[in-house]
Amino acid sequence: MVSIARRPNGQWRPRYRDAAGKEHARHFDKKADAQAWLDSVTTSVLTGAYVDPKRTRVTVAEWAGQWLDSKVDLKPTTHRCYEVSLRVHVLPTWGPVRLGDITHQGVAAWVAQLSRSGKSASTVRHAHRVLSLILGLAVRDGRLARNPAVGVPLPRRVRGEQIFLTYAQVDDLAAAAGRDRLAILFLAYTGVRYGEMAALRVRNLNLLRRRALIAEAVADVNGRAVFGTPKTHQRRQVPIPRFLAEELAVHVADKLPGDFVFAAEKGGLLHLRNFRRMSFDPAVRAAGLDGLTPHALRHTAASLAIASGANVKVVQTMLGHQSATMTLDLYGHLLNDQLDEVADAMDAARAAEASSRRPAATVAALPTGRSAGGPVG
Repeated sequence: MVSIARRPNGQWRPRYRDAAGKEHARHFDKKADAQAWLDSVTTSVLTGAYVDPKRTRVTVAEWAGQWLDSKVDLKPTTHRCYEVSLRVHVLPTWGPVRLGDITHQGVAAWVAQLSRSGKSASTVRHAHRVLSLILGLAVRDGRLARNPAVGVPLPRRVRGEQIFLTYAQVDDLAAAAGRDRLAILFLAYTGVRYGEMAALRVRNLNLLRRRALIAEAVADVNGRAVFGTPKTHQRRQVPIPRFLAEELAVHVADKLPGDFVFAAEKGGLLHLRNFRRMSFDPAVRAAGLDGLTPHALRHTAASLAIASGANVKVVQTMLGHQSATMTLDLYGHLLNDQLDEVADAMDAARAAEASSRRPAATVAALPTGRSAGGPVG
């Protein structure tokens, strides 16, 4: 039911009842404005986009708390990143704002302001993603008709220069790392993340098949080691080169199945900060590879695998990427180096097939004197 009535004070009062039978009304000085508002509400009801205005009055700060509490599927490190982004970038601007008062242009202006303040593109994009996820839940909960953060222009992420070590550089780095030599070789030849290597147990090594089962990862969350599933929540098998499998067999010979493959000097978890301070960073300086991080060994593993002939799907599985598209985005340029090899292989395959189709040569019988011209006189 909808209607417009003129009040004794001269204002126009449009009103309507929602699906629950509750009456809503507003007051306007002009009848045209009252009719326009009523028409917009009626259209929203008919198209299913209607939202009770009272449900939009909750603030972003209140709704963000409910959103974060509902994210039970997050890894601890992701949960911490969301908390930091909320506290530092989202809530200072949007905390007291009601959901219904957020506009697309307002979000765009906020993104632009963050960019102008010197924040990196990754930081700005992550802050926008957090706000968009919060508003997305509001849409699904019937508090907003649409997500005003969708479609906002975002700064382009500039990917840092990737470092790919050669076999010789990997050997030099490992040799300079002392007791953690095998850990560096494992990172450089398997491509696992540091947290996956640190959490690897002896029971998850199959050195006869030269495989490591990546089933667990560890992360430092607020100074506390938190164990969980790998980044994509999926277990995977990674190949181990024969020379490394042989060295690992000797390394774990006296360990128990539940022991860490790569442990701290006094036993227990090999924390990243200690690994870098005691072994990795000094080895980087000794090998003349300033600026190298443990994550660069993951890039190195990908480049060595591709150079050895591994296809994109194999590299994706090895690194634990969620999709082959992600692998191509990161390492697709390395495949260009194999274009000549592919062309040469196609040439060889074509020549081999053509050779197999060619009929075998036969020796023709030489003509005799009789058959050539009769008896010889």
